[in-house]
Amino acid sequence: MSKNKRRQFLSMLGFSGIGLTAFSTKTAQAHHTDSHFEDRSPHRLVYQCNKAEHDYIDSVLFSCAEMLRKYGDDIELVVTALGPGLNLLANRPRHSIRPEQQQRVNSLALYGVRFQACGNTMKSMNWTEDDLLEVAEVVPIGVDAIMLLQEQGYSYFSW
Repeated sequence: MSKNKRRQFLSMLGFSGIGLTAFSTKTAQAHHTDSHFEDRSPHRLVYQCNKAEHDYIDSVLFSCAEMLRKYGDDIELVVTALGPGLNLLANRPRHSIRPEQQQRVNSLALYGVRFQACGNTMKSMNWTEDDLLEVAEVVPIGVDAIMLLQEQGYSYFSW
């Protein structure tokens, strides 16, 4: 999807939570690799997601959507999930993650938001990549991934 078409489509959706969940999981997975990360964007932000509480996760996902709405193709977003927050990216979460939250993850991935899963947390939970949503990208150590992104110019945000 070209930058202009993506931007027009985001505007049309109003990028509300309802608009984000309108896409099927398969659609989001099919387009996950179609991101704008080939060109460096002027804004770069990494979120830490380390809790499995509904309000917390809603805040992280809402913030991602708002940043996309404001900056469109001029922002790169990464959500690094570790500890209990990894449940957001699980096929069968151990904590109560709402289905609509995972639908929003898949929809955000459609727009180029990257979701990283902490390999250390996965090991401690005896999980493999098969336990994760297809949009999840496994990184060896979540905190290390955040640090490396900061060294590449990403701003760091955590609640």
